[in-house]
Amino acid sequence: MTVQDVADALYQAQAQVKAIDPVREALGAGNIDAAYEVQEILMSRREADGFARVGRKVGLTNPAVQQQLGVDQPDFGVLLADMDVTAADKVDVSQLIAPRIEAEIAFVMAKDVEDVDRDSVVAAVAYAVAAFEIVDSRVRDWQISIVDTIADNASSALYALGDTKLSLAEFVPAEVEMSLTRDGEVVSSGTGAACLGDPINALVWVAETAARIGRPLRAGEVVLSGALGPMVDFEPGHRYQASITGLGDVTVSAGERK
Repeated sequence: MTVQDVADALYQAQAQVKAIDPVREALGAGNIDAAYEVQEILMSRREADGFARVGRKVGLTNPAVQQQLGVDQPDFGVLLADMDVTAADKVDVSQLIAPRIEAEIAFVMAKDVEDVDRDSVVAAVAYAVAAFEIVDSRVRDWQISIVDTIADNASSALYALGDTKLSLAEFVPAEVEMSLTRDGEVVSSGTGAACLGDPINALVWVAETAARIGRPLRAGEVVLSGALGPMVDFEPGHRYQASITGLGDVTVSAGERK
């Protein structure tokens, strides 16, 4: 399979809501550059379908999530306009294969990131909000390597943002505490420090990586900085709420599978 073949297979897997076998052998074990090439082809195709790029996500920043998935380094993916379910009454899980949910801090950029040193990246942030990311794998049974998940747009699916907006002068991301509940029962917890030691580290990492591939962070983009605690299954018919110190709550509900 060529890079284009892999991108086509992943595109069809999402469109048909049908998982495929891992793609790492086709791309070459450990071939991260090829995986990102697949991701770019895939995202450009979906962009051509009418879904604008609205941000980035950093994945695999939390050691607990890395352990869950058997990988050992972060990655990043692209957020498209149709991934935002903030205003949804219920999330349509019938369009997802094997979804999971994790609580994060999202940063919204005030201006383009021209320089990728830490101070410049921090200065480019407008505000932060509590966020949910609903991840999904088009690779069967989440049997992924770092190459599989990168090619699959970092296993991205959907996201939702909370209402409380804080500037970085108003709170310290590394010091937040997070509690995630399903129908009121705590199912995951964590801290800001669990995300690469500091969610800002994740933001700087994606700014550096995005600049290196020629797609720097832009004003208005949303950056999901990575899980603050272990991800959990996103199950039909349940309500999920995450509370993050200072940033308040973010809530999503999963509809029944059709």
